[in-house]
Amino acid sequence: MHEDSYLTSAVVFMLAAVFMVPLAKRLQLGSVLGYLLAGVLIGPSVLGLISNPGSVSNLSELGVVLLLFIIGLELSPKRLWVMRRSVFGVGLLQVLLCAAAIGVVALFFGLPRNTAVVVGGGLALSSTAFGLQILAERKQLTAPYGRLAFAILLFQDIAAIPLIAMIPFLGAHADETVPGGDLAHLLEVVGSIAVVVIGGRYLLRPVFRTVARTGQSDLSTATALLVVVGTAWLMEVAGVSMGLGAFLAGVLLADSEYRHELESQLEPFKGLLLGLFFIGVGMSADLSLLGSAPLTVIGLTLLLILLKLPLIYWVGRLVGGLDKGGALRLGLVLAAGGEFAFVVFKLSLAEGLLSAAQHDMLVLTITLSMALTPLMVLFAARMARNIPAAPQPEPPAEYRQIVTDEPRVVIAGMGRMGQVIARILRAQGVPFVALDTSVDAIELQRSFGGMPIYYGDPLRPEILRAVKVDKAEFFVVATNNPETNMETARLVRRMYPHVKVIARARNRQHVYHLLDMDAKPVRETFHSSLEMSRMILLGIGLSEEQAQARIRRFKQHDEEVLMAQYAVYDDEQAVVQTTREARADLENLFAGDLQEQEGVGKP
Repeated sequence: MHEDSYLTSAVVFMLAAVFMVPLAKRLQLGSVLGYLLAGVLIGPSVLGLISNPGSVSNLSELGVVLLLFIIGLELSPKRLWVMRRSVFGVGLLQVLLCAAAIGVVALFFGLPRNTAVVVGGGLALSSTAFGLQILAERKQLTAPYGRLAFAILLFQDIAAIPLIAMIPFLGAHADETVPGGDLAHLLEVVGSIAVVVIGGRYLLRPVFRTVARTGQSDLSTATALLVVVGTAWLMEVAGVSMGLGAFLAGVLLADSEYRHELESQLEPFKGLLLGLFFIGVGMSADLSLLGSAPLTVIGLTLLLILLKLPLIYWVGRLVGGLDKGGALRLGLVLAAGGEFAFVVFKLSLAEGLLSAAQHDMLVLTITLSMALTPLMVLFAARMARNIPAAPQPEPPAEYRQIVTDEPRVVIAGMGRMGQVIARILRAQGVPFVALDTSVDAIELQRSFGGMPIYYGDPLRPEILRAVKVDKAEFFVVATNNPETNMETARLVRRMYPHVKVIARARNRQHVYHLLDMDAKPVRETFHSSLEMSRMILLGIGLSEEQAQARIRRFKQHDEEVLMAQYAVYDDEQAVVQTTREARADLENLFAGDLQEQEGVGKP
């Protein structure tokens, strides 16, 4: 490239991304597919605006390195212990089954054993960036299949490290080393890992502490990049994947007090370089193969999906505890190939495990499988709209055996609010029992020791009888679903009219409906918003007494308006009118307080 061609290439990349990514997101295809399509568009196969895709490969690979570092930061021992069954149980089984099945098919097609191992392992991996983005855009990360998908992707990211590291030992050039060369290389690898581990444990934290004291954010960013790029370079010098060093550095800093600072500093670079990586993948996709061997390309793409999807469905259904719909969605999200397969196959090409033709065919197969994923997810979502949801699978027996004395409080829902209430009641020594329909939430709470939480749907009368709601004084409804909260409050008021019901409300409309049921509503963000407002008032110069008085005034006024609107909440025009009047009244009240304050201050 000429000197000015770098600027030209940068403009082409930016234009393609700015045009294609929003278009793909508008079509609900996801930004990763937008980057891939942008690469295809500007690559040699279509417009030919960038004639040499390899010119950006070295820079774009830093995106994968940064992704591995941030994944390492997420792997704190406590988090892994909580997710151990899903990550190391379900995730390991998925990778082994898919790798074995694809490897056997590769052997059937005549590939050498070492090549079949690499192909099976590479294609068993799914796209972390692609899968998590689809789940996030559909707000399914907290759904049972979304949590299991995250755990499986987490294990795949871990599994990619040894797979990448073993490629040089499987390569066609591995046997060409001089006697003792393998041992020397092994010692280099072990020594480099030792340097990263020891340096990360005893050197990185003092360095970050020194940099933090300078108060310069640009120096902090430079230090974070130096850690990632430096460890990656060290591992590359040792003949191992750059990602291994970055991943180890991330793991070593997972419990560091600088973990979140590192994530915030590196996140923009990771997103930009990952986008460049996917553009590079799109540019390297040889679309001419669709013209010269269309049946082979389409056949391999469908074969990949048809091999992985039923296996992942079976793992999710029988081992992950998902229902049929959840297991199918899990299979659709994870059936395609992933970004680490591109890295695996590029290294395999360099080590002589794959020919150029095989590499191009595999890259195009993965790209097409990723392109099909959003379409399959959209189709499945539309098909599932008219299909009733299957009942949830039965949890472990110990979660269903409700053994309790007479509780004074029953809590339905152990999310953010329910957990705080339970901690306070437990500290006060108040007997209570909690219900939840999430096995993961129950397992997490029980891991803390002695928490009286059981699996049960509060909308089932027999569950309410089992937890002895008739003996309780209070019933707290704190699930994340407003509709469930209202239905639960209605059922408890009907079955146990003597029990005081306190229910979580998301907004004013939910407050009105709960008041209709003679339940005591608590707005989930109201009191925290008041506290934040008090802190702001203090920060702009009001005294503690003045700030407290303003907050009390606002709270009293808002509660009066709330009850006034409760009388007309089914009349939209009346609600709008009372809101306008209330806003003016509040401003007049605050203005009166200010005048009174100024009058008192005069001599």
